[in-house]
Amino acid sequence: MGMDYYNILKVNRNASDEDLKKAYKRLAMIWHPDKNPVNKSEAEAKFKRISEAYDVLSDPQKRQIYDLYGEEALKSGQFPPPPQSSSSSSSSSSRVYQNHHHRQNPTTSFRFNPRDADDIYAEFFGPDGADAGGGPRRDAFFRTSNGSAFGGAGRKAAAVENLLPCSLEDLYKGVKKKMKISRNVYDAFGKCRNVEEILTIEIKPGWKKGTKITFPEKGNQQPGVIPADLIFVIDEKPHALYRRDGSDLVINQEITLLDALTGKTLDLTTLDGRSLVIPLTDIVKPGAEVVVPNEGMPISKEPGRKGNLRIKLDVKYPSRLTPEQKSDLRRVLGGSS
Repeated sequence: MGMDYYNILKVNRNASDEDLKKAYKRLAMIWHPDKNPVNKSEAEAKFKRISEAYDVLSDPQKRQIYDLYGEEALKSGQFPPPPQSSSSSSSSSSRVYQNHHHRQNPTTSFRFNPRDADDIYAEFFGPDGADAGGGPRRDAFFRTSNGSAFGGAGRKAAAVENLLPCSLEDLYKGVKKKMKISRNVYDAFGKCRNVEEILTIEIKPGWKKGTKITFPEKGNQQPGVIPADLIFVIDEKPHALYRRDGSDLVINQEITLLDALTGKTLDLTTLDGRSLVIPLTDIVKPGAEVVVPNEGMPISKEPGRKGNLRIKLDVKYPSRLTPEQKSDLRRVLGGSS
């Protein structure tokens, strides 16, 4: 059982030239291999069948042989010649075979020359994939770098980048963000419509500002041009307490001169909500930095590992002292230098 060309194009047997063009256009846009990167080989096979069906049915001679004798006869060229008819009301079949009346030869000299699928596509959609409105074109100048000759395959719209602001907490813990996007797409009939889609972006703990997440071909579509990739770029929102420095977290803490000299316990809340108690036992000099290992940002490439937490200490000096405080301090500290 051969191919049913009418069925492949989803047209009825008396389809007009216009019907065939519409059907081919609609199906070729859906099944073009470049539009189906996931199931490319299946799409390619289907695209070739669609092209072959259009090639046969849009050519009056090929279509007539196919209608009368079937696909095998058409491709082999082996079929009986039409009956010799002298009447003026002769069927169109004798018109097609006017050069093939070999009475002595039971077969005709018809040769089936299939047209190239890419040539047909280019005729409809032009070298850059936009509707060319007919005119035959050769496929030589839209062969893309990988050697495929699909019209317009080489043109891809420029990527679209969007900033994705994340809090330091998001980047510390990791989070799934849902983004609603709306984009223009063209349906099989070439009509533009707007579709909305929810994309889920999984932010991993420790991702840095500038990390890019790419959603292939989720940008706006234009006829015959591969849609743009949609890229989200991680941005870091400023935090009230912590500042990120690579994989480290930096926090500024002000302590009084008294605490600097006599010791203090710092109580911090981590980005994931834990309470962190850090005792300061040594005398704190202005500009000192206390390093707490493994309490910085997660290191995305090494799960389980974190950078350091660096506490920058600033000593607040009293703005004034009473004469009594001064003499007390002289008494206490005077001999300790």
